[in-house]
Amino acid sequence: MKSLSNKSNAKKFQANSGGLMRGFTLIEIMIVLVIMGILAGLVVPKLMGRTDDARVLQAKQDISTMLGALKMYKLDNQRYPTTEQGLQALITKPTSGPAANGYKTDGYISKLPKDPWGNPYQYMSPGLKSDIEIFSYGQDGKPNGAGYDADIGSWDL
Repeated sequence: MKSLSNKSNAKKFQANSGGLMRGFTLIEIMIVLVIMGILAGLVVPKLMGRTDDARVLQAKQDISTMLGALKMYKLDNQRYPTTEQGLQALITKPTSGPAANGYKTDGYISKLPKDPWGNPYQYMSPGLKSDIEIFSYGQDGKPNGAGYDADIGSWDL
């Protein structure tokens, strides 16, 4: 009786699935895994070498965002914050130095970002190359440098 019920279950399964039982063989799965391994071996090293480039790009984007906020600050207050007031003037109203009578209640940005290497951005007003300058000392955190240690500033934008 048991064999009869197994046969009837097999017939029901064949009837429901169109009579064919399909699946992947072990060989097919192994081929797919080998192909994925080869692709990962080619792609991952190229992506891993791009982290330094991504950090430089992030620094430039941060600087651009802060430049936009400083321009809004100047529109409201007829001047940029002084070097002493610094970038902190974008978050809280300066209490020293020239008055910021048109200061926005909520500030100009929600928080000051750190550069991609964890150091604070530098600010000068007036700058050496323009009215204001925002910059990062790069990967080494020291002035000047070459390659990824080079300074990244608003003059690069």
